[in-house]
Amino acid sequence: MKAPRMLWAMPYLPWPTTSGGKLRQFHLLRCLADRGYRITLLVQSKTLLDDEARNQLAPLVERLIVLPRRPLKHPRTLTSVLFSRYPLLVCVNGFAPDLEARFEALLDEPWDIVQIEHSYALEPYIAALARRGQAFVLSEHNLESGLSAATYQRLPPLLRPLARIDRERYRRWERNALVNATEVIALTEGDAESFRAISGRRAHLVVNGADTRAALGLQPDHASQRVLFVGNFEYAPNLEAVAFALDEILPRVWQALPQARFAVCGYKLPAEWERRWPDPRIEWRGFVADLRTVQRESSVFLAPLRQGGGSKLKVLEALAAGLPLVSTAQGVSGLGVHDHEHYLAGESANQLAAGTIDLLQSRELAQRIGAAGRRYVREHHSWEHAANQLEQVHQTLKSCA
Repeated sequence: MKAPRMLWAMPYLPWPTTSGGKLRQFHLLRCLADRGYRITLLVQSKTLLDDEARNQLAPLVERLIVLPRRPLKHPRTLTSVLFSRYPLLVCVNGFAPDLEARFEALLDEPWDIVQIEHSYALEPYIAALARRGQAFVLSEHNLESGLSAATYQRLPPLLRPLARIDRERYRRWERNALVNATEVIALTEGDAESFRAISGRRAHLVVNGADTRAALGLQPDHASQRVLFVGNFEYAPNLEAVAFALDEILPRVWQALPQARFAVCGYKLPAEWERRWPDPRIEWRGFVADLRTVQRESSVFLAPLRQGGGSKLKVLEALAAGLPLVSTAQGVSGLGVHDHEHYLAGESANQLAAGTIDLLQSRELAQRIGAAGRRYVREHHSWEHAANQLEQVHQTLKSCA
């Protein structure tokens, strides 16, 4: 069978894997490369392509094309936000003449698959795609118009009316993006239903995954009494989750188990947190390149998320590692897991603290919950399974071309 030629456009480098989106893109890229795809990766990135990223990505692709994204406060971005009809995220990633020109030139070549990640990154491509009648896949990682609440809540009150305007702008842009794409990918069934309601067209499910092969043999350390949280702290829901944990949940855990520890890992860990919460039982780990090192040192994974969307890669990775999970409904959104079978559920600080205490106190319960979570991920959320779903979408696209 002829190897498919794929033009894949992303608004970030998928290495290092400092966010859920980057982790997803790296592993899907790896899986498709293993299956013989001939991939040209076109990236607009706010970070430079360093030697480490090049060494990780170049073996997976035929061509790696990286163009710089202008700074967030660039006059073009600020002018676009104020005077265009486009929402903030589109203005940040759009209006990029060099990217438009490079993409237009690439469309002169024959492609079996053209795939764009995120509706907010579509602006530099949409005119050329329409002009040439080029079929393409839009992979939409979240219902972006519904995801912005957490970010807008952090704005000063005087700017809240602008936030409402921007949210409405994104609703219009989102619908336009979904309607114009030949095929749409969603990461959860709930998002797929939302996309269908917005556009009146089908959306395909390509789940998030975990590296189940890398997690083989990992065993949590029940004796450590360490509670783990992982997140990208450029993302507002993760900031809120840590504040919820340390202001309300962990104090209740410490009343029952004063020896318990709380490890916080992730990219862009705010420096001021160590001053805000100076308790020596808190471990500020920052970005950890190989999470297996901290997973095998931990007893429980806590996911006290109250905002956000999609399925959470940090949760899938914890489950794959056999870590017993305590989570809100938001933390396990998009997953087919059940309370007291695959994890312990809670919404309030009291409920989440109680679940954490139960798992720290009972090795038997922790082992049972952790083993069930690991089986679930292995059966439903390996990256190989996600790549199978993605290949099915590509087959559908080629049949439409």
